[in-house]
Amino acid sequence: MLLKAIDVNKVYNGVPLLSNIDLQIEDTDRIGLIGANGCGKSTLLKILLGQILPDHIMEGDGQIVRASKTSIGYLAQSASLNSDKTIWEEMRSVFAELLQTQAKMHELENEIAKGNLSVSAEYDRLSNWFLTNDGYNIDVKIRTVLFGMGFTEEELNRTVSGFSGGEKTRLALCKLLLESPNLLILDEPTNHLDFDTIQWLEEYLQGSKNALLIVSHDRYFLDKLCTSICEIERGKLNRYKGNYSAYTILKEASVERQLKEYDMQQKEIAKLEDYVARNMARASTSKSAKSRQKQLDKMERIEKPVTHQKKASLSFTYEVEPPLDVLEVRNADISVGEGTARKTLMEQIEFAVRRGEKLGIIGANGIGKSTLLKEILGILPHNGIIRFNKNIKLGYFDQESTNLNPLNTVIDELHDRFPAMLDGEIRNILGQVRITGEDVFKPISALSGGERARVCFALLMLEHANVMLLDEPTNHLDLPMKEVLEEALDNYTGTLLFVSHDRYFLKRLATQLLELTPEGAILHPYGFEAYLDEKAKQKALALAMEQQRQFELAQQQKKSASSHKSKAQRSADAARRNRIRELEKEIEEIEVTIRKLEEQLTFPEICTDYQKMQAVCDELTTAKNLSEEYFLELCTLEEG
Repeated sequence: MLLKAIDVNKVYNGVPLLSNIDLQIEDTDRIGLIGANGCGKSTLLKILLGQILPDHIMEGDGQIVRASKTSIGYLAQSASLNSDKTIWEEMRSVFAELLQTQAKMHELENEIAKGNLSVSAEYDRLSNWFLTNDGYNIDVKIRTVLFGMGFTEEELNRTVSGFSGGEKTRLALCKLLLESPNLLILDEPTNHLDFDTIQWLEEYLQGSKNALLIVSHDRYFLDKLCTSICEIERGKLNRYKGNYSAYTILKEASVERQLKEYDMQQKEIAKLEDYVARNMARASTSKSAKSRQKQLDKMERIEKPVTHQKKASLSFTYEVEPPLDVLEVRNADISVGEGTARKTLMEQIEFAVRRGEKLGIIGANGIGKSTLLKEILGILPHNGIIRFNKNIKLGYFDQESTNLNPLNTVIDELHDRFPAMLDGEIRNILGQVRITGEDVFKPISALSGGERARVCFALLMLEHANVMLLDEPTNHLDLPMKEVLEEALDNYTGTLLFVSHDRYFLKRLATQLLELTPEGAILHPYGFEAYLDEKAKQKALALAMEQQRQFELAQQQKKSASSHKSKAQRSADAARRNRIRELEKEIEEIEVTIRKLEEQLTFPEICTDYQKMQAVCDELTTAKNLSEEYFLELCTLEEG
């Protein structure tokens, strides 16, 4: 167990936000925390982290227990790394203890080189610790994370404070991944990431040993990583086993079961209350009625399950059937700015859209997706041909809702667009997007991003467009509203062009994809899952080709080295062979000399004369030593 929350409560302005929350996180848990906007997800995270305190309703509640081994890393939604250090310096600061140890090891190496062997034991201890903690791979780890999160080698020496807010958030996540705590708490970690970076992060986290607690609206991300889903609903936390897709099935079954149990209990309650009402006043049956009243008082009431969020009603229809060929784009460009400051991001864009198609436009941040939509609509100037056919009625969703008048109230915004509609009709359409009661009189400027998006959906429903262009329509929506929108667009029989980073949304809706890349626009005539499969094949092929290239390069280098080596060694080999022949001849001659000297020792005139015998013995010793020396040299040369 890493962390445990026991009976956590939080109240704001007298209204319970969190009620009796229990949550236990084990070493291997991968938990997705979901719920409607404002349900208390971020508040719960802050309570778990100790940043805010729970409210105590009764004695002993609101306990947060951490194991002694628990280390927590937290990425908040608005987190950003601010530092006057370079990226490289900031990331290396994570490994300060290892780097200090490495510096100490270098000092000890110098001492040992000077002959001070007394520090050898300390050097061995530090060296083993450094190796055990993977100290030799610090730079590799840093580059792996930074490059995976979209930073380049050229940016490593840039000062952190010079980056944009989104880039600083990515840097904060990089530092957190390098710190590698055993519990990672991430609040909307994919907000500032493009497809490739999100995919890298998924693979990195899948391979890590950290426990995870993730708040995210990215359902694809939750599907890839999570082994359980915790949902906060009406202040309560319910846990479901499996990823997000499994949760949707389990939740539907749970709601259905709870609704049946609720209905059965309501019937039982009505029956008991009727009996009590009819029999309490009669002396003969009052005792029995009191017994049933006690039964009612002790009964644990089942709450009626929440079903209204998924039942928000969107329906996009049109009255005029468009022709088969809807849109032609030929030799168009994507350009930003005006006059001399105008910059072309992409040229020679060509594609066509036919009736009923749902075209998803994808690509990295800042590559020009929203600009392309605005050029198609005629909001921005462009080169080339962008031409709609006849009988086309356009509807447009702007991700920033700039088409809404911030000074209007919600109801006035719709009245201005559709003056013939009655208040009741407008309230009805707003009710379908869950803007009801006094909220219809809120000024547009006071609405949240999700509320403004819902106003735009209400307007789209009233416009009855047969071609809709949507720019990041799910950006500010909670999960239930995303699902409502997906269902409505899936049922929409008109033509759809949309920009989105929401992979779950793309998977469900896109019939083909237009990918904007630095090399140009690529039309993929298939959906998102097939696109991912194709990208995976291309990645595997590129990896295989790179591995083959590296292998061939290594072979060439080996061959080249071998070639250079043989040229350099020819003369050495010839000299070695000559020396071997010389040694063999020398050894043979010395052996003859040794035999002659040994024979002389048997001569009477020598063996009876001490001085002569000593001279022969000395000469014999010298010859044998020389023979041994030549023999050893010969062995060495023959082995080489």
